[in-house]
Amino acid sequence: MISKKVTVNNLSGLHLRPAGIFCDVAMKYQSHIVFKYHNGSEANAKSVLSVLGACIRSGDEIEICCDGEDEEKALTALIELVEGGFGEKA
Repeated sequence: MISKKVTVNNLSGLHLRPAGIFCDVAMKYQSHIVFKYHNGSEANAKSVLSVLGACIRSGDEIEICCDGEDEEKALTALIELVEGGFGEKA
């Protein structure tokens, strides 16, 4: 298992569109993928409802955790997505 912390930097946080994109990217990988947030709570990165339920706002830090055959590729893709602001313009 590997993990990395990243700060959500898009203005709207993980609302419906970025949550959907996040899940779409996570679903491309075989690895089990979750993210930890706030006080150690955990969300399934492959479930839009789980991601939305986390109520992640701009400036919140999450820790993406990947476990499986393609964990490194999955973690890299998700970190790049979050750091890139989900393609939203500032």
